[in-house]
Amino acid sequence: MLHWPGGYHLITETMKAMEKLVKDNLIRFIGVSDFDLKELQKAEQALQNERIACNQVLYHLDYRNVEKRIVPYCTSKEIAVVGYSPFGHGDFPSPNSTKGKVLAKIASRHGRTPQQVTLNFLSLHSNIFTIPKISHPERARENSKSVDDGSWKLTDKDIEDINRALPVSDRDSPLEMI
Repeated sequence: MLHWPGGYHLITETMKAMEKLVKDNLIRFIGVSDFDLKELQKAEQALQNERIACNQVLYHLDYRNVEKRIVPYCTSKEIAVVGYSPFGHGDFPSPNSTKGKVLAKIASRHGRTPQQVTLNFLSLHSNIFTIPKISHPERARENSKSVDDGSWKLTDKDIEDINRALPVSDRDSPLEMI
C-alpha cells in the first residue's frame, strides 16, 4: 500500500517498483491510500502489467464526499474502496445530537448499536468496505454484527433517514485525510 501520493519519487518510478515487487512475489497486489481521482489515474497510467487493487480513503458519516467521484470511478475500474475511520476519528455523532438521535432510533428498531448501523450503512455499496480502528476484542465482535448476515438489514426508510441527517456535501472539496 502506497500511502499518500507525492514525496521524493515520481509516481512512475514508484509504480514501476511496485510492479517489480509483484513480479518478485514479494507482494500480491498494489494498493494506494489517500489518492484523489487525478492522483489515482496517474498511478494507474504508470502501471504496465498490474492494476491497482484498492484505494484507502477517509470515509465516515460526516465525510462522504468520496461517494461523488472516487467511488464511482473505482467501481468502474474494479478498484476496492477501503474506508478508514468510519466512526469519524473521535467525532462520532453524540447521542444527544440530531444525527446521533437518528442513528439511535434506527439502532433501537433493529436491536443494534449506532456504530453497527453506521458500519452497515457505509458498507451498503458493494465496492466499499470499512476498517474501523479497535482496541478491544469485544468491539471487534460488535463490529462484525454490523453487516447484513440475513438477520437484519437497513430498510429503505432507514437509509433515507441517514441520508437526510448526514448527507453528502454539495461542496466539491479536496480529498480529506488524517
